[in-house]
Amino acid sequence: MARARGRLSRSEDFARVYRSGRSVANRYLVLYYFDRSTADLGGASSGPRAGFSVSKRLGSAVVRNRIKRLLREAYRLQANAVTTDVDLVFIAREPLTELIETGGLEAVQEKMSEILRKASLVLPKGEQQKTS
Repeated sequence: MARARGRLSRSEDFARVYRSGRSVANRYLVLYYFDRSTADLGGASSGPRAGFSVSKRLGSAVVRNRIKRLLREAYRLQANAVTTDVDLVFIAREPLTELIETGGLEAVQEKMSEILRKASLVLPKGEQQKTS
């Protein structure tokens, strides 16, 4: 059950991020983010939570699930650098499939960190949290 703690899964959570959050984008990803620390949601802080969305335009279910797995892994590798109490929704764009074929996980991780920096959601190097 600990795996699900850092993930968005309810449609209400996704809707709140889309409706009340902000967005940034690059060629490969769109990032919607919502700062839970400023909102009165009544819940305890649980760190950053991420959700992933991949359109049917990107391919079959097998292809979409592979893209989501790569996005989750890229996020997991840098989740300790993300500021706390923020909900994130990453939306894959069509050029991401080419990027995965040519650059693999490392390229996806680089583009994800680029978009997180663009949104100013990355902690400075000295303040990054340890992951277990």
